[in-house]
Amino acid sequence: MEIRILEERTNPLLKRHELRFEVAHATAATPTRDSVRTELAKAVHASKDRVVVERMVPRFGTAVTRGEANVYESADAAKSISRAHILVRNGLKEKEAKTGAAAAAPTAPEAPKAAAPAAAAPAEPPAEPSPAVSPPKAAAAAEGGKPPSAEEGRPAAEAPKRSKAHPKKE
Repeated sequence: MEIRILEERTNPLLKRHELRFEVAHATAATPTRDSVRTELAKAVHASKDRVVVERMVPRFGTAVTRGEANVYESADAAKSISRAHILVRNGLKEKEAKTGAAAAAPTAPEAPKAAAPAAAAPAEPPAEPSPAVSPPKAAAAAEGGKPPSAEEGRPAAEAPKRSKAHPKKE
């Protein structure tokens, strides 16, 4: 792994040096953030706890990773100025547990569910079709099939007469 510093700027207001770097890793996978922090600390002659890697972006199709890092004047300055999630990524801070209603409420063990009665009363046989329902519909419903149309269940005399919307012109 070979690190080149592409650009270095001093930011006295935030008490840091801002670096843009490039890591060549020809025979290896993308390096870890921790290994890059170690190499950057050696390159700029600083302790590892003062170096914070902001981002690392591997270049597609090549064995090159570019990134940005900050080297602070002290470890306390690094922890007070850098964002919390960046410090967690760099291993300088522990991840905080979420504090919310779900986390605050203690979880009670679930009560055992009542078992369904194994010897339930035998199912009643299906009721006889009511006289209002015609026999073909009741038979189809009992078989689980689609009930026949209204005209199939009625005698021919009871079938409704269809009117023509547009009678033939004479």
